Amino acid sequence: MITNSVLQITNSLSRQKEVFQPANPPFVGMYVCGPTVYNDVHLGNCRTFVSFDVIYRYLLFSGYKVRYVRNITDVGHLLDDGEDRMLKGARLEQLEPMEVAQKYSNGFHEMMRVFNNLPPSIEPRASGHILEQIEMVQQIIANGYGYEVNGSVYFDTLQFIKDKPEIYGRLSGKVVDELLAESRDDLKGQSEKRHPSDFAIWIKASPEHIMRWNAPWSVGFPGWHLECSAMSTKYLGATFDIHGGGNDLKFPHHENEIAQNYGACSCQPARYWLHTNMLLMNGKKMSKSDGNTISPPELLNGNSPHISKAYSPMTLRFFMLQSHYGSTLDISDAALQAAEKGYQRLMNAAEVLEKLNFVADAAQAQSSEIEAVEQLCRACYDSMNDDFNTAQTIANLFELSKKINSYKEGHIALASLDTVTFELLRSTFFGFIHDVLGLLNENKGNNANNHSEGLMRLILEIRGEARTNKDWTTSDLIRNRLNELNIQLKDGKEGEVTWVFGG
Repeated sequence: MITNSVLQITNSLSRQKEVFQPANPPFVGMYVCGPTVYNDVHLGNCRTFVSFDVIYRYLLFSGYKVRYVRNITDVGHLLDDGEDRMLKGARLEQLEPMEVAQKYSNGFHEMMRVFNNLPPSIEPRASGHILEQIEMVQQIIANGYGYEVNGSVYFDTLQFIKDKPEIYGRLSGKVVDELLAESRDDLKGQSEKRHPSDFAIWIKASPEHIMRWNAPWSVGFPGWHLECSAMSTKYLGATFDIHGGGNDLKFPHHENEIAQNYGACSCQPARYWLHTNMLLMNGKKMSKSDGNTISPPELLNGNSPHISKAYSPMTLRFFMLQSHYGSTLDISDAALQAAEKGYQRLMNAAEVLEKLNFVADAAQAQSSEIEAVEQLCRACYDSMNDDFNTAQTIANLFELSKKINSYKEGHIALASLDTVTFELLRSTFFGFIHDVLGLLNENKGNNANNHSEGLMRLILEIRGEARTNKDWTTSDLIRNRLNELNIQLKDGKEGEVTWVFGG
């Protein structure tokens, strides 16, 4: 690594950028809240998981040994009317709840593969960790923060606020009065709770409830917030380095996680909290009710009135990374078309760099050019060290692309670099595009693209004959029609013609 900068991340807990100092370097523990698998994963989820995939990748790239835990919620996540999300999915599809969980888990994993997300180190399911959740409930009760009523167990928020007034509300930025007034866990008018803000950590199952387990208090199931506390503690310890998720999880989910961990372990679960921001479409919040929404499959197959064409997985990944994970991201057809061109620019430069034939020549090496390349490479590290700023990193890679194309076209002599700097250019450019940003070159590696290469060679031969015969009408027609397909021709000085997507 050629940078002197250190990794800083914006901690939601302090609302400030902080130097990242893992508790036990080079080991890093990271927990990210995964999907509730009762329906297809939506685009906002995909944005969150792509963002944390890049964070995971950059930590690995920087030499850390990362244990990345991302859970699957297959029990306990209740709707606002108190109905279990898994049971609702099972009822609507006339399936067993675990069939629903498996079906949508498979779909989620396939979508993560499509977007080239690395799998986590551990992917625990809530239903597979009932014992750990029961034990945590017992510890919370023993420490005076839980109480049982009619077979259900609730977390005593008023007692926790009394004992730890500086903790509850710190993450979400809400004052205690707001937290008590805005509780979203007073489901089905649960009058048995001591206070409406108290949230269930064990729920007695009603007779029709299919997913149920034996516990000291009743036959029932765990509360939604409890699973993440139990599983993160089991696999990463009572306090670990990074806890991530979408911004919508700050309250009540993450706020209640913190309360549970203090209630059971008397400590903050994570040293750094990271949250991704929301996804907009055409400048507005996505909403099914007004038709302002689009799904990942619709983006990939083009079957939506909101877009003019289908977009490839890597175009969508590139689009998501053009914005900082903590910023809102506005999706539109025009923005996707621009992302498609930007992605192709990087892939075209990568192909050029692969073919550059560098021969060291000490007489031609120029210190100014060497320093310029070193600065651009250093800037890629510096931007990722600045709170994983993928948007600035992409901008730096575009500057490197200009250099690469200048070497190819002879505007700058490739020999003005020395061997060390040329290898630095290659390792930085390929490393950040593929290893850090996780972008694959979709122009390579399949039969369809091989056929495209052959077809383009034939088209260029026909155009070449037309130019030789001074048939400028045909030559220009071919160029213009290819331009309409976003294929750019580049006529070289010696008569050779190359083509690229985008430009």
